[in-house]
Amino acid sequence: MTTQPHGLPVAIIGAGPVGLAAAANLIERGLTPIIFEAGEDVGAAILNWGHIRLFSSWQHNIDPASRRLLEPAGWAEPRRSSLPYGIELVEGYLKPLAAIPAIASALHASAKVIAVSRVGMDKTQSQGRGGRPFLVRVEVADGTVTDHQVRAVIDASGTWAQPNPLGQAGLGAPGEAQAVERGVITGPLPDVTGTDRARFAGRHVLVIGAGHSAANILISLGQLAKNEPGTRVSWAVRGADASRMYGGGDLDALPARGRLGTRLRGLVDDGYIELHTSFTTLSFAVGDGLAVTGATPDGPVTLAVDLLIPATGFRPDLGILREIRLELDPAVEAPRELGPLIDPELHSCGTVPAHGAKVLAHPEKDFYIAGMKSYGRAPTFLLATGYEQVRSIAAALAGDAESADAVHLELPETGVCSADPAGSCDAPAGQVVECPAAAG
Repeated sequence: MTTQPHGLPVAIIGAGPVGLAAAANLIERGLTPIIFEAGEDVGAAILNWGHIRLFSSWQHNIDPASRRLLEPAGWAEPRRSSLPYGIELVEGYLKPLAAIPAIASALHASAKVIAVSRVGMDKTQSQGRGGRPFLVRVEVADGTVTDHQVRAVIDASGTWAQPNPLGQAGLGAPGEAQAVERGVITGPLPDVTGTDRARFAGRHVLVIGAGHSAANILISLGQLAKNEPGTRVSWAVRGADASRMYGGGDLDALPARGRLGTRLRGLVDDGYIELHTSFTTLSFAVGDGLAVTGATPDGPVTLAVDLLIPATGFRPDLGILREIRLELDPAVEAPRELGPLIDPELHSCGTVPAHGAKVLAHPEKDFYIAGMKSYGRAPTFLLATGYEQVRSIAAALAGDAESADAVHLELPETGVCSADPAGSCDAPAGQVVECPAAAG
């Protein structure tokens, strides 16, 4: 039943930028990856927000080990100073990387990991545990379930599939599930000026959230309101001070990120966006449209809207890891040593120190969570951070402790990510070099 772990591949969950970077680093180390991607192709989560332009340039979005794999294959690297759209990140980088034979042969798409455990052992059994292979249970598109034995696991599955609820106290508000089912609460980051334009034009749209995802959506909706008569835009946030929600502006080390806040402030000041501060969602009622009731300092207020776009960030799905011995920070659900370093109430994007295998380790030997999922509920993840994480993890798995411990990373210092501790600076999971929307 049990194969010796040292002869097995390393499982990577997720084929986003960080998952594929993990594969590239393992290959450089002479280790064999096996990659499981729940979507139909690499970068599946990113394609949900492919219409959004990143505020970080290409030079920050390419993993060094991945570049070293791509260059001998004749890959034409994009201009490093340009800012890619999400779709360009997938088409111009992830797909060519996935086509490299060493990665293509390891990649299993439409393969959803539904559980991770140890062969022959549940969570309660300890004797000889570290010498047993991992068991990764995978469900493919036709419903077939197979078990794979691997020597180690890197979970880089991101957080995109697990958005935070809109209600208070981290819980869904009464009526929220029904509103989602009826389609009056949309998915995160719709293409409001492109493919989804007809859905939002001429409607009253409410955005809830205070991070970069919200800023991107609101800027697009503001443009729509300028061009489409009858389009109204409301924005509700929990924070009381609106000025803190516009980020670092000209002081931001990433200028495109700073301009998000500046443009958003202008749309609010010019009346294209109606801002509701100190608004905590209490309930939803679906009728001809959607009635959103929130608590405010002046008592309950109900907003009557046609559609609501959630932008309240994401959280990790830990269900597949139920049989793994995890040690998580109780507040942010990140690895315990990492949690205090990324607490969004205390840290901005640029204040998180470089970290690798040692900080990301769990009591379960040779198991790591990397990428956006490693940040748990903290929204301040940077893609460059994820690349350094998996470089260190690959070194640790290869037995090179010195390299694994020698972590180094230079990040832009800015307070933009702590603009509103009560809100979010969410980024579509582990996928971008900034703090906008979540996959690893």
